[in-house]
Amino acid sequence: MYNIFKLLVFKTLILIISLLSLQAFSEDLRIKINSGQVEPLPIAIANFTGEDGKTSKIGMQISTVISNNLVGSGQFKAIESAAFIAPPTSPSVRPNFMDWTPLGIKALITGSVKTLNDQQIEVEFRLWDVIAETDLIGLRLSVNTRAWRRVAHIISDEIFERLSGDSGYFDTRIVYVSESGPQNKRIKRLAIMDQDGENHQFLTDGNFLVLTPRFSPTLQEITYLAYFKNEPRVYIFNLETGQQELLGSFPGMTFAPRFSASGEKIIMSLAEKGVTDIYTMDLNTQEVKRLTNSPSIDTSPSFSPDGKKIIFNSDRGGTQQLYIMDSTGENVKRISFGKGRYATPVWAPKGELIAFTKMLKNKFYIGVMSPDGSGERLLAKGYLVEGPTWAPNGRVLMYFKQEAPIDDGKSTNVNLFKIDITGFRETRIVTPSDGSDPAWSPLLPN
Repeated sequence: MYNIFKLLVFKTLILIISLLSLQAFSEDLRIKINSGQVEPLPIAIANFTGEDGKTSKIGMQISTVISNNLVGSGQFKAIESAAFIAPPTSPSVRPNFMDWTPLGIKALITGSVKTLNDQQIEVEFRLWDVIAETDLIGLRLSVNTRAWRRVAHIISDEIFERLSGDSGYFDTRIVYVSESGPQNKRIKRLAIMDQDGENHQFLTDGNFLVLTPRFSPTLQEITYLAYFKNEPRVYIFNLETGQQELLGSFPGMTFAPRFSASGEKIIMSLAEKGVTDIYTMDLNTQEVKRLTNSPSIDTSPSFSPDGKKIIFNSDRGGTQQLYIMDSTGENVKRISFGKGRYATPVWAPKGELIAFTKMLKNKFYIGVMSPDGSGERLLAKGYLVEGPTWAPNGRVLMYFKQEAPIDDGKSTNVNLFKIDITGFRETRIVTPSDGSDPAWSPLLPN
């Protein structure tokens, strides 16, 4: 069942030489997405054509996915004119820019799909700067026919990076906990899907409880916590092979470990006699090292991207707050000083922000702050909002939100959401059943 993730084997990857250097890149197409609400860039995405120069079914599907990705990022606005202005019959054909300029369109995407044989297609696209009247970038990919959706994600990443200056996040996956059944007898299964909710698959059968999956930052591999005969066990699951390995049984563990940036270590919290401390494990030697030793509850640790620091939450100061320490466990420093309690911190991929859960006045929030505790911003709130996870480019957060119980006091919905770090465009990710504890993958390998 896991071979679908290995379908995309590139036979050809040709960078079409741009006629416009990066230095000469039209400033009108630059997007600044660091803070505040962004004015979306108007773009047109033409339906990809077939060998006859006319729109094909698979070409329309590819362009639709590209449009959904770019518009869903909040940085782009797709102009429907692509449906009634005749685009070039091939991405190699120069468009008539005079058709597009009056509509305020800044960039145009054209493409084609060519059938190579029963199992392969060749997909080509080109991004055009309508203002400067020249092309910016293009790709030609030969892939398995069933991988057309992934091709659309790869093209979306190329366009996003070229127009925003930041790496994309569309060619990624989300692993999460799928929940079903009554609240007093909840069935929880590991599930995985593309970042847009497509290609959904279950990884476990629900015969045992699973919690808090975590993605490796370097491999298509996850850790997760499973309760087998009421005993918490930690597993590593290789998503490419479908094989899993038992790391061990850890009484007192409530959250699965997180990987270090190198993927060679995991970090976790373990409870013993009412005291919870933080430990690391070397995955090569399985050597366990204790980092904290205090009468408080130290939990939810996360490595910084460079592996030199660790963020965690602790009640050592009397309330649940965020602390940073060296990777050796030394130089512990509190960084959160706002009202309320803080939990589940996780470092952004580039290290400039830390996401967290905050509890204040019977409400839950997802927020971000700088590693020194400054610049706290609350992005999402609800009856119960938890478990932030970063897109690999650090521009989007995903989390889960539970609604308040309805009249019977037992029924409630739990769903996955994503939001831009500016705090705009909160979007629900539709899943077959309730979903919690999401974890975002790195970009998929070619």
